[in-house]
Amino acid sequence: MAVKIAVAGLGSMGFGMACSIMRAGFDVVGYDVAPAAVERFVAQGGRAAGTLGELAAGADIVVSVVVNGAQTQAVLFGPHGLAGAMKPGAVFVSSATMDPAIARDLAQRLEALGVHYLDAPISGGAAKAEQGELTIMASGSPQAFAAARPALDAMAAKVYELGAAAGTGAAFKMINQLLAGVHIAAACEAIAFAAKQGLDLDRVYEVITASAGNSWMFENRVPHVLAGDYTPLSAIEIFVKDLGIVQDMARAERYPVPLAAAALQMYLAASGAGMGRDDDASLARLYAQLSGAELPEKNRS
Repeated sequence: MAVKIAVAGLGSMGFGMACSIMRAGFDVVGYDVAPAAVERFVAQGGRAAGTLGELAAGADIVVSVVVNGAQTQAVLFGPHGLAGAMKPGAVFVSSATMDPAIARDLAQRLEALGVHYLDAPISGGAAKAEQGELTIMASGSPQAFAAARPALDAMAAKVYELGAAAGTGAAFKMINQLLAGVHIAAACEAIAFAAKQGLDLDRVYEVITASAGNSWMFENRVPHVLAGDYTPLSAIEIFVKDLGIVQDMARAERYPVPLAAAALQMYLAASGAGMGRDDDASLARLYAQLSGAELPEKNRS
């Protein structure tokens, strides 16, 4: 019998993930609250569900690609949510970044209904999602992994199996987000500081990417600054959310995270300055505004 796979959330990540699953030969049905996202998916050959209940009906795997724990809870247990429509033995694959405690609670509630829960946050961005080359940091029961395997193999280049307890995958993702958020802030601080020194920024990029001060985020985000293009590939608000979760987790554990705290203040400032929906490399623009440094503009010659 063919595996039926559903995707809840067809934004930049969910769209690519759904398309990757289709390319692997599966019949995929998708759902999104935004009509334009649904139309885009249908144009690629996907099928659309009109409601969450319709999406879940008969599905063996439901991949949820929403923003956070609150949205995941709403998708599952809100009015006309998925939980009441999923068949026993199906698996819910949760890709949202959230506090591990929320993931544990959602898993317990869903598994009480006979549905498996795989805590499976993702990393890699929209381009990797469309290529089926995400990194997935997953935890859950052996049964959940087995049930989700067809979708996991279609969406990811690497699936890390991190334990049997939901929440472990979420915790791994938050460590990643702590580092990513700090590294982006450091890269933006450095390139704006270089601009303030009057340095040739293209040469700065060339030298640093060949030196010990390089990071993946410097190499990936600084080209946005050099191009003066802040079209959102990953928005400022993502790190307002994620570093906020890091702060909450750390406070609960009485654990100091001063670098993450400082980075969070810069993301908050950028959001407050009207850049929340812009690319996270916009931190460089914030530094430039504060210091008078001049950064490249999009239409530079």
